[in-house]
Amino acid sequence: MRDEALVERLIEIEHAYEETLETMADPEVLADRDRYTEVTKRHATLKQIVGVFTEYRAAARDAEEAAELSLIEDDAEMAAELKAMAEARGSAAEGLEQKLRVMLVPKDPNDDKDVIVEIRAAVGGDEAAIWAGDLFRMYQRYAENHGWSTEPINTSPSEPGGFKEITFSVKGSGAFSRFKFEAGPHRVQRVPKTESQGRVHTSIATVAVLPEADEVEVEVSENDLEIDVFRSSGPGGQSVNTTDSAVRITHKPTGLVVICQDEKSQLQNKVKALRVLRARLYQIEMDKQMSELAADRKAQVGSGERAEKIRTYNYRENRVTDHRIGLTIKRLPEILEGALDQFVDALTLDDEARRLSAG
Repeated sequence: MRDEALVERLIEIEHAYEETLETMADPEVLADRDRYTEVTKRHATLKQIVGVFTEYRAAARDAEEAAELSLIEDDAEMAAELKAMAEARGSAAEGLEQKLRVMLVPKDPNDDKDVIVEIRAAVGGDEAAIWAGDLFRMYQRYAENHGWSTEPINTSPSEPGGFKEITFSVKGSGAFSRFKFEAGPHRVQRVPKTESQGRVHTSIATVAVLPEADEVEVEVSENDLEIDVFRSSGPGGQSVNTTDSAVRITHKPTGLVVICQDEKSQLQNKVKALRVLRARLYQIEMDKQMSELAADRKAQVGSGERAEKIRTYNYRENRVTDHRIGLTIKRLPEILEGALDQFVDALTLDDEARRLSAG
């Protein structure tokens, strides 16, 4: 075993894992739903690490034993086989050791949370709004591929199609851990349907990804809220409701404004608007605590200028390029159907590498 400090840390985790087994069998814990849920989540996380540690120890032990036997073996052919086995098992142990180091890097505390996603048309006029709609459908399909559910919270449709802006939630285990890499400006290069000369246009839609916060994490005082109600409107501003069901909430201390008008009930719109407000306030607080990651929400979406982008979708060349890691995939139709995992997996590995080097 190459790193004694690492092994000591893993032995501590083994003991903690055994403690979770005892705790889950405690009648008092079984009777406390919240506590039991908390313990089972910790148990599941530790179980994964302990499982890899068990493989690591077995590989390291096999490598050591094979190496020792190769030195005392009289038969040259058998000694060579033992030496090859020692090298193979040693290599396996090194791979498992690296995997354990990654597993021990502190995870983003928001990774298991549900997500609120905001997409806004930026540069490009009507085409940017159509592109925002395409991104929304891509994310819907991506969520479906992972068994997650999506729910529109607020939409502002555009007359030619798509959305000036749309806010929706994604619910499912690990949703934030995958969606968080989508935050930023998304650039599309294509010939719009309205373009008679066949010229390629460049448009931008910005994406913000917020971990959904519950009431315990973010307490919002009614005294800090200014709530206005009005009639919902559709594309072009026409009224789509005869009652004042749309809700605008202004958080006076921060100036944040959230509008929700998709539901027919004023109460339902208020509940959804508060969910978005809590998510934004939670993000602001997280930004303060982790200023090296983002100064504020604008760090995610940028200014929406054409020169800014995290990813480019080029229709003519059938390619999608993620500029953060320099990865290009020439399967644009599949990606727009939600096949984002190759990008997200690569971005996750890059993130893990950065956190390892920082640690």
